[in-house]
Amino acid sequence: MSAVLEAVRPIEDYLVISDEEIAERIEAAREELGSRVVILGHHYQREDVVQHADLKGDSYQLSVLASQTEAEYIVFCGVHFMAESADILGKPEQTVILPDMGAGCSMADMATIEQVEECWEQLEEIGVLENKVAPITYMNSSAAIKAFCGRNEGVVCTSSNATKLFEIYLKDFDKMLFFPDQHLGRNTGAKFGIGLDEMVVWDPKKDLGGNTEEELHAAKLILWRGHCSVHGRFKDWHVDKIREDVPGVNVLVHPECLYEVVQKSDYNGSTSYIINTVEKAEAGTKWAIGTEVNLVNRLAKDHPDKEVHLLAPDLCMCATMYRISPQSLAWSMENLVNGNVVNEIKVDGETKELALVALDRMISMTNS
Repeated sequence: MSAVLEAVRPIEDYLVISDEEIAERIEAAREELGSRVVILGHHYQREDVVQHADLKGDSYQLSVLASQTEAEYIVFCGVHFMAESADILGKPEQTVILPDMGAGCSMADMATIEQVEECWEQLEEIGVLENKVAPITYMNSSAAIKAFCGRNEGVVCTSSNATKLFEIYLKDFDKMLFFPDQHLGRNTGAKFGIGLDEMVVWDPKKDLGGNTEEELHAAKLILWRGHCSVHGRFKDWHVDKIREDVPGVNVLVHPECLYEVVQKSDYNGSTSYIINTVEKAEAGTKWAIGTEVNLVNRLAKDHPDKEVHLLAPDLCMCATMYRISPQSLAWSMENLVNGNVVNEIKVDGETKELALVALDRMISMTNS
């Protein structure tokens, strides 16, 4: 296909090409690159992108799977922190590409390394760190923050293994600093009987996170003031409304949802848990799912024998994930065909080494 072999053009040139031609050009580029490239598609990715993915899954799962391939190039159709994780976990000879550098994560951006280090210093100044405090970061965070946890006896967690890691750390540490998603931390802590009065929220824009020294010393769980822009939109009244509108419905939500939503739901768990639960459910059952709309729509399409609803009546789409478009994917793939690497995501050596310490701890503890 001659269009694939022509000199690289600006990304803007791709925006005027029809969807049909863009799809053809992506497939032509992939055929020409063969096993040299693997395209990763996150579960929340739009359908016209994920249809081109060689592998589909959540962020950590995709990074691991990509590292096990012999691909020279990893094209990650996700967001920035996911591509960083792929570079951290990938082989030295693998190159990670993010088709659109604007595809970030608002949650990950709510905790910068400078803010986290300032928080740690303040906790040290008031004597909180005289006790054993474990920093735990959600996978949805920068490589620098993962490295901070690696350096300070901390760990990375996913929504799938957060419960297991909390169980381990609660035995050996006096308290935990959890970031950047307060809701996953709160919902996981509640499973172990940690009361809401034993949790405080750290606002990085305020001295001592907006807390008193006494509150920080007494707290079992210090939660970062961060949230998911998608899951945070689900409210407890959405649960009440769907139960009223759809009698007999099962409410299934992600633990990034508000505490009140999780408490009112029937089931809660990671993206993989949500998918597996619907897949294994009996035909004819009804489900209201509190997670990203592209995944919910895909579940409804893949399981026509079940009644699948989005929990909220409004559209809950991951806007930053949506920045990865067929046009940007075609642009990055055709660049590779022409020998040009665009939008490479590369983590520096020291950060990668320390982030791997935290990730290796996660793997070891999860498998223990």
